[in-house]
Amino acid sequence: MSKALTLTLTPSYRAELELALNKHPLPYVRERASALLKIASGFSGREVALNGLLKERRPGTIYNWFKRFKGEGLAGLIIKPGRGRKAAFSPKFPDADSAKEAPLHVVRRDPRQLGHQQSRWTLKAIKESCNWLKLETLSGVWHVLDRLDIYYKRARSYIHSPDPNYVKKLRSVQIYLGRRFVVLFEDELTYYRQPTLAKAYELMGQSQPLALLSYRSNNSRRVVATLEASTGRVIFDQKSRIGIKQLVDFYKKVCQAYPDAKTIYIVCDNWPIHFHPDVMAALKPQKLRRPLPIPSNWPSEPSPHARKLSLPIKLVPLPTYASWTNPIEKMWRWLKQDVLHLHRYADEWDELQDLVENFLGQFTDGSKELLRYVGLTSNSKLYGAALASTARSP
Repeated sequence: MSKALTLTLTPSYRAELELALNKHPLPYVRERASALLKIASGFSGREVALNGLLKERRPGTIYNWFKRFKGEGLAGLIIKPGRGRKAAFSPKFPDADSAKEAPLHVVRRDPRQLGHQQSRWTLKAIKESCNWLKLETLSGVWHVLDRLDIYYKRARSYIHSPDPNYVKKLRSVQIYLGRRFVVLFEDELTYYRQPTLAKAYELMGQSQPLALLSYRSNNSRRVVATLEASTGRVIFDQKSRIGIKQLVDFYKKVCQAYPDAKTIYIVCDNWPIHFHPDVMAALKPQKLRRPLPIPSNWPSEPSPHARKLSLPIKLVPLPTYASWTNPIEKMWRWLKQDVLHLHRYADEWDELQDLVENFLGQFTDGSKELLRYVGLTSNSKLYGAALASTARSP
C-alpha cells in the first residue's frame, strides 16, 4: 500500500500558498495551491484528486505536485519553458491547418508518383514521403495524422463529368426554371425481383440483417418518370422494357397530363434512346446547340415507321456522366429506401410491382415533401455551387 501524503507547512509557506490560491494570475497554479493546502489540512492525495478540486484528477498528478512543491517550493508548481505537451506536427508549420495540408497533398496523390509501387498509402509510405515529420516510428506517424484528423477511411466511387459544356448546360436548365415554364426532370430506373442489400437493425455481433432471396430468376422491371420542378408532380410508367416505342408512348402521356402547355421542357440525361431519330420525329423540331451522344452506327434519319406526332416537348440535355445534376435521382433513392432495399417480396413479383406503383402514385398530384427531399424548394439554389464562381453566360 502506498504511503499517505503528509504535509506540514510553516506559517510562511502557508501564507504563500494561500496568497497563490487567492491572487495568482495562472489558474493552474491556484488549483495546485488549493490541492496542497487540503493535503496540509489532513485530506489524502486520493481524496483531493477525486473530490477535492473543481476537476477530477489522477492521484499520480497530485503526487507530482506534492513532490515538486517539497523540492522547490511554490516555484515547483509553475510550468517551466519547454515543458508540457510536445508539438503535434513539425515546427516547419505554424499551425494545425497548414500542417494538415501537407500530408493531405501527399495522400491524395497516386503513391506511384512518389516512388511507391502500390495503389494505396501506408504509414510506412507516408513516413518516407513526409520526411519533414522527422518521426522514427510508424506509431508516431499514426499519432500525428490522428491529431490532424486524417484517418484511414473506406473509399467511395467517384466520377467527374468529362463534359466540356458542363456549366453551360446547367445554366440552360436554370434559365428555364427561372422563367416558370413547365419543366420536368426525366429519368429511367431498373429494379429487380431480388432485394438489394442495405443497412438495417440487428443484434450486435455476428448476426446480420438478411436479404431473403427467391429461387426464381431475377426478373427486372423498368420505370420511366418525370418530376415537375415547381409542384413535385410525378408522371410515370412501368414496363418490361423501355425502348423507342415505350418512350414515345410515355411522352404522349406526359403531354396529355399538361394539355394547356405550349411547350414542355424535359430535362434528361444523355441516354442515346432519348435522342434516337425515331424519338425525335415524334417531337416538335428540336434546336439543340450541342452535339448529341448518338452511336455512330445509328441512322441519321427517322425510319419509315417513325411516328410524327409533333408533341410540344423540348429536350434539355444534362451534362454527360453527371447523374447528380438530375434531382429525380433522389426520388429513386427514396423509392429504394422505402420499398426495394431488403424487401420481402422476392416470391411475390406482382405485389412488388404494386408497391412501386403505389409509392410513385402518391406523387401524381404533386408533393411539397418530395420537392424538399430532392432539393427543389423555392429557397433552394439548384446547381448553386457549380455556378457560383462562373460568369453568367448563355
